[in-house]
Amino acid sequence: MSAVYVDTSVLAGIAFGEPVADRFALALNRFDRLLSSNLLEAEMRAVFEREGAVFGADVVAGIDWILPNRPLSLECERALGAGNLRGADLWHVATALYVSPQPENLTFATLDAGQGRVASALGFPKCRI
Repeated sequence: MSAVYVDTSVLAGIAFGEPVADRFALALNRFDRLLSSNLLEAEMRAVFEREGAVFGADVVAGIDWILPNRPLSLECERALGAGNLRGADLWHVATALYVSPQPENLTFATLDAGQGRVASALGFPKCRI
């Protein structure tokens, strides 16, 4: 079973027609499971509000939510050891590490260049578009 961790930047890009959005949408369809932190919903709602668009539940339909049952301190430290990240970007990378302590087993999809560099440095395969 193939899985991909989806960062907010990818879904926001798809929702608002970023130049690579169509290719990302097709790439995500190749995976059996789409995973993300439930922070994604709050971030998407904020993006829709900022853009003056109506948020519908279909925006995050099909995402399997990762709900850690403990602090992600170790994962945050590990991620920050690979590079600097803003808070939400760090949370997404740490959540992906929580799901897959061996990063080579989980693809990471992001449109954020800094987050992508850290994810790659940790060993997460990039989502090929």
